[in-house]
Amino acid sequence: MGVFKKEKIYPGQHNLQTIIQEFTQYLQNDGWKVQQKTEDNIAIIQAQKGGILRDIFAADRALQFSFEQTPEGLKVTVGIGKWVQNLAVTAVEAIIYLPLLAVDIPEMLWTQHVESKLMKELDRIVSST
Repeated sequence: MGVFKKEKIYPGQHNLQTIIQEFTQYLQNDGWKVQQKTEDNIAIIQAQKGGILRDIFAADRALQFSFEQTPEGLKVTVGIGKWVQNLAVTAVEAIIYLPLLAVDIPEMLWTQHVESKLMKELDRIVSST
């Protein structure tokens, strides 16, 4: 099974800090456990969902959103990564450039559904900044 990963570029320059803050707040309000870190023009958000859905999503995995401001625009990569304890003291580059994890079919279907909802919200936040 391959890695489930989605990449999107939002053209132009964006206020990365505002986008990270708003998206993190949205995730927390939706019941996600969230940790995030921003360094210069890159950032990462890791999110885990509790409850019944947690049973099909391994405890050491999280949805991972990486953000990088490039000359082409804001590059966002979404996939499944390993939950990093205490992300605040970890170098963002180390997380962003780690390979994403392979997933099984039920997890992939659930993640695809969730990512679709979350990406629509991210689209809204980026277009409003």
